[in-house]
Amino acid sequence: MKEKPIYVTQPSLPPLEEFIPMLEKIWESKILTNNGPFHQQLEKELCEFLGVKFISLFSNGTLALVTALQALNISGEVITTPYSFVATTHSLWWNNIKPVFVDIDPETCNLDPDKIEAAITAQTTAILPVHVYGNPCDVEKIQKIANRHKIKLIYDAAHAFGVKLDGKSILNFGDLSVLSFHATKVFNTFEGGAIISHSAEMKQQIDDLKNFGFRDEVTVVAPGINAKMNEVQAAMGLLQLKYIDDFIEKRKLIFTEYSNLLRNIDGIKILDQNSTTINNYSYFPIFIDEKIFPVSRDVVYEKMKASGFYGRRYFYPLISHFYPYKDLPSAMPDNLPVSEIVSRQVLCLPLLSDLDIDTVHSIANCIKEI
Repeated sequence: MKEKPIYVTQPSLPPLEEFIPMLEKIWESKILTNNGPFHQQLEKELCEFLGVKFISLFSNGTLALVTALQALNISGEVITTPYSFVATTHSLWWNNIKPVFVDIDPETCNLDPDKIEAAITAQTTAILPVHVYGNPCDVEKIQKIANRHKIKLIYDAAHAFGVKLDGKSILNFGDLSVLSFHATKVFNTFEGGAIISHSAEMKQQIDDLKNFGFRDEVTVVAPGINAKMNEVQAAMGLLQLKYIDDFIEKRKLIFTEYSNLLRNIDGIKILDQNSTTINNYSYFPIFIDEKIFPVSRDVVYEKMKASGFYGRRYFYPLISHFYPYKDLPSAMPDNLPVSEIVSRQVLCLPLLSDLDIDTVHSIANCIKEI
């Protein structure tokens, strides 16, 4: 086993010596939160970098999801995927919304648009898809469905920072898109998140909701929550933006090396990259078919750990297996056959911006030796 374990991810960090002067500015100003100067600057620079018009920063991505649903007055039922991090569906539960699970496309791991309409009922008010691993959903098909049934469309874009489809930011699709800036993400602010909106009016409404509903010091316009990003997080975000292109380029090299080393192994599937997509290389998932590969995914997972390589089974178990969702009619395994198979096959390999190529070869060899 390696002396120092290699985990599936770890935060990419800017030079500490560049962060300290920003902390000194915070200490000098004594402005720690409440739309401070770093917060305002980060919103402006993120809009420019991401190619979006309006962004509202949050203390974390889960509160951003919860608030996005509030901002659009979503209620009743929402169609979503069982193949995601549990925060996607928890945001519905916290809003007293019933999740309705729909199966995924095996080629993308995203919500299968051809199966959405059959799940729409009179109680359906929105669709909440996820750009899994940063791979864009079929945004045109899903938008047509939303338009036809006059329901809202909110994208969980936690993995999709900087991703573009046909030269356009993936964040410009749907009514709202929600980002995560958690430490495990390509772009991080320690913790953090954001909502992308498309009008000044909607941004104002979101900003009200994340600040207790205050419009000014004597006016509350909604029953809001406290979900503001603080100045330390915003300062980290500004520094991250200086280095994000370099971080992503390094991830791309690692992603490509994994692809070359593992693509032609019987029983291992790698997701194809859309040629019209600019990716951020958030994750490198492989899918192990134990009917062809000599052993199961879980055996590979344990053998890698024994060698000091800690992959993750993103996403296993399915959200539909967890309390309080497992007894919902849409959570039954027969309703989600592709999701059930994919969740038992997936293994995300370590992908860090500073992972050296020799370690990539060691991880690939560990799998090949099995």
